[in-house]
Amino acid sequence: MAYTVSGRNAAATHISLFTRLAQIFASFSEAIELHREFRRTHRELSELSDRELNDLGISRAMLVQVAWTSAVEKADERKPR
Repeated sequence: MAYTVSGRNAAATHISLFTRLAQIFASFSEAIELHREFRRTHRELSELSDRELNDLGISRAMLVQVAWTSAVEKADERKPR
């Protein structure tokens, strides 16, 4: 009688613990850097007067959205292609 293993090949999908921890650390580091960039951008925009923001076409209500979009775009530019 022959037995077959259904599903994925265990050897092909095995990821070492070290590799997985390195991936988690990299993701965590990227998230921290993204949040720092968001805070930096938001702080700089918050320091502008309403007139300066208006010249840029931004209202105070849009600051969070603009800062987040800017942070994500900068993070995407840093990623290797």
